Amino acid sequence: MSPNRDAWPASAGYADEHRTAVAAAEEAGALLRSRFPDGFGARPKGRLGDVVTDLDLAAEQLVVGRIRERFPRDRILAEESGELSGDGGGRTWLVDPLDGSNNVVIGLAVYVVGIALCVDDTPVVGVVHDPMTCRTWSALRGAGAHGPAGRLPSHAVGRPLSPAGPLLAWTQGHGVPRDDTVACALRHTLELRSRRLLQLWAPLVAWAMLARGDIDGFVGYRAEAIDLPAGALLAREAGIALRHLDGAEFGGGYGGPDTGRSFVAGRPELLPHLLDLVSPFSPGTGGTHRAETVPTGPAVPRSSAGGTSPSDPRSGHRPGRPSA
Repeated sequence: MSPNRDAWPASAGYADEHRTAVAAAEEAGALLRSRFPDGFGARPKGRLGDVVTDLDLAAEQLVVGRIRERFPRDRILAEESGELSGDGGGRTWLVDPLDGSNNVVIGLAVYVVGIALCVDDTPVVGVVHDPMTCRTWSALRGAGAHGPAGRLPSHAVGRPLSPAGPLLAWTQGHGVPRDDTVACALRHTLELRSRRLLQLWAPLVAWAMLARGDIDGFVGYRAEAIDLPAGALLAREAGIALRHLDGAEFGGGYGGPDTGRSFVAGRPELLPHLLDLVSPFSPGTGGTHRAETVPTGPAVPRSSAGGTSPSDPRSGHRPGRPSA
């Protein structure tokens, strides 16, 4: 059994939800591992070069089923099937059953399972499971982040910045055109001023690397909604600072337009340097920041009368996997 499953006592808020998410992610991971690299089919998804595989669908069905069994009234937003409505209580699960499908299709073993629970738009549970190494990283809001060896240490004091620059990861939303001028200029600047700029096609892998201290920072431009809460919570609880490109606090929720999901995340002592790199590209995010809510306990009710968001299938945009 993964130490992540019982990292927190039953008295901790959302401990049961955390155990359910970890168990579901690890079960889905075992399924993925048993059929990688040859036991699945794939087909195009949309017109921008994305793919969906039989593994995405099978793992999603498994995870959604486990959540529905334990929390039948909760709303679920899943990568492939979209929205499964709940009773409007403000609890929404985000399920990315295979973050890295494009990698899987070309035989590259860089993919993970991601699950998050948000109350309103605030992540409270986040789980990232790597099927290939059987390792799980998870977090509870306000209670820290854990990995296979126990609690992840805070990165308040990290290694010094390399003279060659920081080691960064990059992601952009699937709907961002390849010739988007801001995305191209921002990525080019990061490539010039970093030691390496990783483009993994699996944002949750980058979030886990950042939480572990393997990389110095992570920059996202109009990031996808479905995998963001799990990764952002994991990083924050590991001591990582998260900001919008203009320096405002970044909550890491799934709601609102994708223009509000451009971010920079990094070790606190490196944040001024990282903001210096990205701040010239912040215009256009003004007015899109969402106020971060702070849940007070496991049951935080909310009316469901609000409008749709880009992560809601009714808005005409379903959460998808980033293209880079």
